Amino acid sequence: MNIVVLCGGLSPERDVSLSSGRRAAEALRSLGHRAVLVDMYFGLEGYDGPLDAAFDLPLPEPGAVGTAGPDLEAVRSARAMSSASLFGERVLELCGHADLVFLALHGQCGEDGRVQAAFDLLGIRYTGSGYLASALAMNKHAAKLIVRSIGLRTADWRYFHGGELSDPAAAAAGLPVPCVVKPVDSGSSLGVEIVRDRAGLIPAIENAARSGSGVLAEDFISGREIQISVLSGRALPSIEIRPVDGFYGYREKYQPGAAVELSPAPIPPEAERELAACAVAAYKALGLKSLARADFILDGEGHFWFLEFNTLPGLTPTSLAPQEAAAAGMTYEELCAEIVNSAFEEDEK
Repeated sequence: MNIVVLCGGLSPERDVSLSSGRRAAEALRSLGHRAVLVDMYFGLEGYDGPLDAAFDLPLPEPGAVGTAGPDLEAVRSARAMSSASLFGERVLELCGHADLVFLALHGQCGEDGRVQAAFDLLGIRYTGSGYLASALAMNKHAAKLIVRSIGLRTADWRYFHGGELSDPAAAAAGLPVPCVVKPVDSGSSLGVEIVRDRAGLIPAIENAARSGSGVLAEDFISGREIQISVLSGRALPSIEIRPVDGFYGYREKYQPGAAVELSPAPIPPEAERELAACAVAAYKALGLKSLARADFILDGEGHFWFLEFNTLPGLTPTSLAPQEAAAAGMTYEELCAEIVNSAFEEDEK
């Protein structure tokens, strides 16, 4: 097949997306597909050949993910095309020419449903969940409401929309500490902070507001961080995250050696079954498909607390979903093949 691996874009998770896309494109080519790696924001800038030949363009050299998010202003200034569109030069034309778009986008304008909605309107087939499920899962406030409605545990929280954030002191006034402050619609732990005293609340709210359209402050649940992916409706083996420095932030997620990751997680078989059932139930309630990864906290009493679902989890060399797939006996290439196959299932996006 002719496949566009769409990555990059103008999200704070841009660098992670480029790394995921590069690795996925290489795997798809090894499976016999003609896969071209395309940065959504730049598109085919610098290439003026025929669209069909673009699928054979050489893949760029692998890039490293830094210890912090990218400088998005520098990215904007580097683009030659003068347009407010987040789709770069000839991107939509090339995607329409492909048999499939493999979405390796992360974060805003990748996992929030906007790209998926545009592709639905244009009749472009893509991997991953549809626009509505993507939007619901990306918005942590909406996702927690849905997950709580089906009886799963999730920490109590307070949501602040953009209009409430003009006065961070007022927003902070009623919050308990400790709590976790995070952007409502961002990922890779960008803008996330565990606040342990009241003096840290206002700076944390201001920081989170810079990374999303709103802010979520949820009660801090002490425990082990256990994550589990769901692939085409079935749970993969779980994975436990043990950060070296105590917090699983952006640096720990993408820098080798910054965290110990154990898959399957060292939990009893009955706990693994309970976790899998919770993840699949949330996956179905949100209307997800293909590959998605759920984050949970396992507290000291053996209860699982839902944090969030990632609808386009990372596929980088340090990402968790490929490790879980490996624990289930799947190679990276087999995981990518399953993601491709799921895009051709008959059920509606």
